[in-house]
Amino acid sequence: MVARSSEVRPSAVRHSARRGRGAGRLAGLGLGGAALLVLLTGCDVGKAFGGFGWPQGGITPEANRMYDLWIASCIAALAVGVFVWGLIFWCVVRYRKRGNELPVQTRYNLPMEFLYTIAPILIVSVLFYYTAIVQTDVVRTTKNPDVTVEVVAFKWNWQFNYRDGQGRDANTEASVLGTSEVIPVLVLPTGRSIRFEETSRDVIHSFWVPELLFKRDVFPGSVRNVFEVSSLDQEGAYVGRCAELCGSYHAFMNFELRVVSPEKYDQFLAAKKSGKSTQEALESIGEEPYAQTTKPFDTRRSTANFNPDAATAGAGK
Repeated sequence: MVARSSEVRPSAVRHSARRGRGAGRLAGLGLGGAALLVLLTGCDVGKAFGGFGWPQGGITPEANRMYDLWIASCIAALAVGVFVWGLIFWCVVRYRKRGNELPVQTRYNLPMEFLYTIAPILIVSVLFYYTAIVQTDVVRTTKNPDVTVEVVAFKWNWQFNYRDGQGRDANTEASVLGTSEVIPVLVLPTGRSIRFEETSRDVIHSFWVPELLFKRDVFPGSVRNVFEVSSLDQEGAYVGRCAELCGSYHAFMNFELRVVSPEKYDQFLAAKKSGKSTQEALESIGEEPYAQTTKPFDTRRSTANFNPDAATAGAGK
C-alpha cells in the first residue's frame, strides 16, 4: 500500500509538463529573437531597408554617428516587436478555447509583472543614454574652427559669407550670392572643421544638406543658429535645400555644396578675395562653374506674362 503523502496527482504532473513546455517555448522565442538581432546587426541593414527613412551616404562624422544611432534604434524596435508579437501569437494558440471548460484563472503573476515593468524602463534608459551621447557630440562647438561660414537666407535664395572669425563682429572676406538665374555654390574643404552661423533677412528658413547634417532652422532677427562639423570626408557636389515652408518659391530655394581639397579651397578663396566671380573662381581650380545637382527655377518674369498684349483684360487662358 502506498502512503497518501507519496502519491503523485495527475493534475500536478499535467501542470508541471505545461510549465515545462511554456518555458521551452519562451526560451525558443528568446533564442529566435537573439538570432534575428545577430542576423540584422551582421549585415548592412540600413542599406537593405533604405536607411529606415534616414538619409544615407553621410559625409561627416556627425552624420554617420546619427545614422548609426538611428539604425540601432530601429533594430532594437524590431527585436522588441518580434518578441511581443511572438508572445501574442503564443497566447492566442496556448490559451485558445478548448470546449466549455474555463481555463485556469490567476490574479497575478509576479515574474511577468516584474518583466513588463522593468524591461521598458531598461529599454528607454539605454536609448536615452546613447541618444544623449550622440547629441552632445553632434552639437558640440569649438573656440577656433578652421573655417567659419555665415549662412544668410532670404526670399528666395542664399548668401554665403566666408568670415575671418566668429560672431557678428567678424569680417566677411569673400561672399557667394545666389540669384534667380544662378544657383549659389558653397565651396568647402575636406579635413577641416567648419562652423556655420545662420541668420535670415525675413522669415524662418531651414539650411539642409542631407549628406551633411540634420536640418537647422535659420531665424530672422538677433538669433544666430550655430553648429559645426568636425570634417567633410568626401569630395563632390551635394544639393542643398530650404527645408522650411517660407513662401511661394520655397520649393526652388536650392543651393549646392561643393566639397574640394584643402589646396583647391585655399585657391578658390584667394580668387574670390582678388575680385573674381564665383564662377571664375571655380574655373580657376578646375571645377564646374555652375551647380551640377540642381538648376534655377523659372521665375516667369516677362513683360506680358500674366496679361499678354494680344489678350484683352480678364481673358486669361
